[in-house]
Amino acid sequence: MIKENFIKIRSEIPANVELVVVTKTRTVAQIEEAISAGATIIGENYVKEADEKYACLGKKVQWHLIGHLQKNKIKDAVRIFDMMESLDSLDLAAAINKECRKVQKIMPVLIEINCAAEWQKAGILPEDFNAFMQEALKLKTIKPMGVMTMGPLLKNPEDLRPYFEKTRQIFEKAKKIFALDDWKFLSMGMSDSYKVAIEEGANMVRIGSAIFGKRD
Repeated sequence: MIKENFIKIRSEIPANVELVVVTKTRTVAQIEEAISAGATIIGENYVKEADEKYACLGKKVQWHLIGHLQKNKIKDAVRIFDMMESLDSLDLAAAINKECRKVQKIMPVLIEINCAAEWQKAGILPEDFNAFMQEALKLKTIKPMGVMTMGPLLKNPEDLRPYFEKTRQIFEKAKKIFALDDWKFLSMGMSDSYKVAIEEGANMVRIGSAIFGKRD
């Protein structure tokens, strides 16, 4: 069913929308089935788990970090990932920049927005975003390419619209203010909310259980 699920979802979403296949707790065999169906981007929450899978799959696919990055995992993260979607502080940005400098790598990043201002969640608050960007753009080995948001945990995906709209507005205003040629990605929406997110402007979605089924 993995292959069929992926093909169905991929056929239903617009061609310009990037599909990040979320593989937390999934086996290499399951991931390979998704790849055989056409998956090109794998999203992992944890560096250690990603490293084990990367050892088997290598550069068959692009690797995106979609979970919070701990500083003691930065060296491995820089080695594995092609994009980090969860840049959530200037301290972390500086640490990634320092490690990338050592290996002469430019790391594409998305800025994680805490669009609902939830105290228990990571991410840049909307009112702090422009100041964050001004400082992040001074770092030469990270490349901001857009924003990502999780949104609050709500039962009805329709209730996420205001948060997706707010994040889209931040994304669009940043494009005008900072005039970055590579400012391209608005990553919003998961298995239960990706349709709403796309309607609100997302061009990157992160889907796991709708492809693999519910986790054990």
